[in-house]
Amino acid sequence: MLARKYRPNNFKDVIGQDHVTKTLINSFKSGRLSHAYLFAGPRGVGKTTTARILAKSFNCKNNILGEPCNECTNCNEILHGSSLDVLEIDGASNRGVDEIRNLREIVKYPPMNSKFKVIIIDEIHMLTQIAFNALLKTLEEPPEHIKFIFATTEANKILQTIISRCQRYDFNRIGINEMQIVLEKISILEKIDVEKSIFPIISNLADGSMRDSLSIFDQLIAFSDEKITYELAIKMLGIIPIDLFFKITDTFHSKNRDVLL
Repeated sequence: MLARKYRPNNFKDVIGQDHVTKTLINSFKSGRLSHAYLFAGPRGVGKTTTARILAKSFNCKNNILGEPCNECTNCNEILHGSSLDVLEIDGASNRGVDEIRNLREIVKYPPMNSKFKVIIIDEIHMLTQIAFNALLKTLEEPPEHIKFIFATTEANKILQTIISRCQRYDFNRIGINEMQIVLEKISILEKIDVEKSIFPIISNLADGSMRDSLSIFDQLIAFSDEKITYELAIKMLGIIPIDLFFKITDTFHSKNRDVLL
């Protein structure tokens, strides 16, 4: 899957979120690190990816001005999901108070091989009210060795008392031009023959989500035998050609009912 294969491993590779990545890098340069971060924004724009990069930056043995080296033991363990000091939790399936109480027990213990124990909670807005209250106790007086990173698509559902204790970063939808550049680069790296007119179609359909655009691209690659053409993309994705809309508006203008029908 292209979305997993080309997932960014450094802040500089994160697309369309310069306002977030630059601030995070500067916080490492100045040594002003928070104990809790909240990443909010639409799906597929890099929230969880940035959270994992941030976790690597916290524990990288060769941290270069905020960027992880991706070569040391800690970076490799986090990259492959085998780090004992980075815990990634899905808020949708671990939303109860019991899970948060277990988490409170875990955070008491210092990290085994790293500088910090990092807790990433994805879709944190799915937690129950009681679970939020239990988490709040830990956020109020966190141990020095703990860093929390929360990600959500619906920040409005999170308690304000939780948000007020986090550094909040709002992620933007990714621009169509930025998305097209990434898709073109990937098509070259994958040695896929694609008509350039395909990239605007994918970018528009993705609605600002880089992950969605790569999923659509995956589908097109699987559907095509050789070259991905405009006609093939229209057929597979079930899109009405844009030219048709122009022709319809032209017939309205010329009042040609026969052509319109």
